[in-house]
Amino acid sequence: MTTPDFVVIGHAVRDLVPQGWRLGGTATFASEQALRLGLRVGIVTRVGPELALQEVLPDVEVAGRPSIATTCFENVYDDGRRHQRVLAQAEPIGAEDIPSTWRGAPMVLLGPVIGEVPPGLGETFPRSLVGVSAQGWLRRIDRQRRVWRRAWAGPPFWSDCQVLFVSYEDLGRRRDQVARWAEEVPMVALTADRRGAHLHVENRWRSIKAFPVREVDPTGAGDVFAAAFLVRYHETEDAAESARFASAAAACSVEASGTEGIVGRREIEARMEAHPEIVLR
Repeated sequence: MTTPDFVVIGHAVRDLVPQGWRLGGTATFASEQALRLGLRVGIVTRVGPELALQEVLPDVEVAGRPSIATTCFENVYDDGRRHQRVLAQAEPIGAEDIPSTWRGAPMVLLGPVIGEVPPGLGETFPRSLVGVSAQGWLRRIDRQRRVWRRAWAGPPFWSDCQVLFVSYEDLGRRRDQVARWAEEVPMVALTADRRGAHLHVENRWRSIKAFPVREVDPTGAGDVFAAAFLVRYHETEDAAESARFASAAAACSVEASGTEGIVGRREIEARMEAHPEIVLR
């Protein structure tokens, strides 16, 4: 296996939506965004025999042991708020699922959907720009298989990362956690849907407004933001430019269903040029 430019670690998911089944999860949305930015992409995941992931994502390299089942979510949106139920779960991902040649990848995003990635896996990539999507560690499942928020009380999942991505939806009322992360992680990106995003960098919080959109489907926008931010930061080492680029990418992504709204560099830059007033302040 060759070394990808961008590696995503987390379960690829089958999402049940009113229109039927479709592919989802951070691994799917983030890898699609990285692909459309011209990168070689690898996914470390575990899926069951019913999902031929390499056929569905032919341009992505896929690694990981087989699982008995694929993680499946039922997603229902009510006035912009998502309600989820877990219909099936794949087995956890471990360091042994990561090919040795991938451990030197320039960029890595740890993106669990419901705790399948162990905390501290970022130390497997000592020379990489490592981002962490907090969402999958801030969820629990009740007896009816419904998904709820939770505060994290285990070992730090944010250790060895340079950027932590989290949303207000992930946090709910437990926003005090962000202060600790901001003290321990070089950059924390806090996304706020239609209200834009906040970035903690160099010991202060800065904000960027959301780009205007014609929203069709908000699913995966945070994952697109994370992937676009990492790619642009790796290119520029400019947090303000990266936040603007990521915000524009996320805005484009919600204007179609699933991954259909994820666009390439030309479209992202056109959105930025159309709104020069939207910058990190």
